[in-house]
Amino acid sequence: MKHSNSFLSEAKAFLLLWSTQSFSGLGSAMTSYALVIWSYEQKESALATSLLMICSYAPYVILSIFAGTISDRWNKKRIMLVCDTVAVTGTVTVLLLLRTGTLALWHLYILNALNGLMNTVQQPASEVAVSRILPRKYYQKIGGMRYFSNALNSICTPILATAFLAFAGITVVLCFDLLTFGAAFITLLFFIRIPDNNVPAEKKESFITSAGTGIKYLHRNRGIFDLILFLACINLTASMYQAAFPVMLLSRMNGGQRALGTVNAVTGIAMLTGSIIAALLGKPKSRIRVICNTLLFSMSFENFILAFGRTVPVWCAGGFLGWIFIPLMNANLDAILREYIPVELQGRVYAVRNTLQFFTIPAGYFLGGFLVDKVFEPVMHMQRTGGILFLLFGSGKGSGAALFFFVIAFLGIFTCVFFRRDRNLWRLEEKI
Repeated sequence: MKHSNSFLSEAKAFLLLWSTQSFSGLGSAMTSYALVIWSYEQKESALATSLLMICSYAPYVILSIFAGTISDRWNKKRIMLVCDTVAVTGTVTVLLLLRTGTLALWHLYILNALNGLMNTVQQPASEVAVSRILPRKYYQKIGGMRYFSNALNSICTPILATAFLAFAGITVVLCFDLLTFGAAFITLLFFIRIPDNNVPAEKKESFITSAGTGIKYLHRNRGIFDLILFLACINLTASMYQAAFPVMLLSRMNGGQRALGTVNAVTGIAMLTGSIIAALLGKPKSRIRVICNTLLFSMSFENFILAFGRTVPVWCAGGFLGWIFIPLMNANLDAILREYIPVELQGRVYAVRNTLQFFTIPAGYFLGGFLVDKVFEPVMHMQRTGGILFLLFGSGKGSGAALFFFVIAFLGIFTCVFFRRDRNLWRLEEKI
């Protein structure tokens, strides 16, 4: 009880920031979910839908290194407020275009790129802000809490978005997004104080030199670099999966919007369960072993089950097994980075991490959408009744995506096994 009271007292600012930002995240996630369904209904193309995420992540690849410099040199609170303000104009624009009946896919591509740019700048500032307002001893606990809120949002997003779409339309989803943004913005503006321990002006590096500091840090710390590279390879497989996942469930026999919402909700329950586990567990003997083993477990089950599944319960089982240990992995990854990287360098290093770790995501979304549309769906369309691929993955639209899941399962497993043998990762255990 005493420990709980101490946490509530010492982490008051974080809890307020975390709760309101999570609420805003729910609104944003519902908007993204609704727009994915809207975009698929326009073209029925995996690639067209994947381009939404490609536009969102492209700024990470191009500008993240410089975003870290901005984060370390400028006021964190102002960065977050400005980025939120610009991002919400995108939601307002979509709402106006919908109301006038002029919304097109290319509008969403541009607005997603703008939102991606704002996230590129805001994310390292937000990460450093958490380190500023929270004592070091709570890093793993809050890692579990943050993924708890993400998991809760994952449960609520498909349920609420599907309900809103069915009974009120996408306009109400966008209005709810604006409401949640307002709550988070007001809280951050008036009730959160983020200490700034920036380097004095006379000691600051030039902009270009400062941007290169994160790169130099990773060059000197090979274990952190290899860990980021490991996650980049995982993200390649995961983004290919994300490109094919909604397409398969929306087009497959026994699929549709309700099936997609149900499987996403179960995935959220898995993440919620995993985040509770992460929040309750203490520091493990080996964080690296937890990261490697949880990712191997996820890659070994979910893609295979989705590939061979034909019904919603089976797809739900795959989603649950694939995501239950991801919060535990992320909590330990977050703790390693916060404990290992000096706080005064975190903005710049996190920004370089974003570039290296996320550059594979737009590539993965493009490959996933392209391969499903142009390779795997045509291959399955040519299969004869009774053939081996027909028996394994079925027929009709969506069967090519199922075959695709089967193939990328092996890619994910190989990645985990390969990096589990990386000695530089295990050397991190000696230094934390």
